[in-house]
Amino acid sequence: MNREEALDFLDRLAKGISEMFGSACETLVHDLEIPTHPILIIYNGQVSGRSVGSTQDILGTNRSFDVSENWDMVNLLATTPSGQQIKSSTFCVKGDGYCFGFGINFDFSALTFANRILVDLMSADADLRSVLWREGEGTLEGIFEECVASIGKPVSAFGKRDRMKVVALLDKKNAFSFRKSVPYVAGRLDVSRYTVYKYLGELERNVKDAQE
Repeated sequence: MNREEALDFLDRLAKGISEMFGSACETLVHDLEIPTHPILIIYNGQVSGRSVGSTQDILGTNRSFDVSENWDMVNLLATTPSGQQIKSSTFCVKGDGYCFGFGINFDFSALTFANRILVDLMSADADLRSVLWREGEGTLEGIFEECVASIGKPVSAFGKRDRMKVVALLDKKNAFSFRKSVPYVAGRLDVSRYTVYKYLGELERNVKDAQE
């Protein structure tokens, strides 16, 4: 295609991409045949603050390009003079009597800010399960004290029957569903963990025998 056809195609392409990706996406066409590479076409120029005729690149400089060979610069990070974070790509479009630079600059500064908000939203002071378990252990203490009080004498005066009664009451109140409930109960009753498990086993067998 000739120069006019190429420029018309790039104009339509630039407009379409800018509309598709919205106001954060700047698209433009440079004339690379001219050392200062002025902008011939630009959409959403507010991204970089440039307009048609500007000779500045996305970095705010006026460096010239070597157009002796075709080249592309794809998906590169850039920061504008105003501090915006940009993903930038420039494609060399070369033909008989023309050399254009087709640029796409996407401002993701707002996404960076949004990401910070998302990180804050997803952060937490503690793990829920750990907190519930800690609270569960506190609740277990209350249940234990309630069961002991129903016996009517201090733990130090308990015999096996008293201890089994406490374990039975605790089991009825689902106290053993709490984390570390068996070692807690064993410590409070001054018996081994094995003894607590043994009591639970005996209680289970008694229930089965009664059902039969």
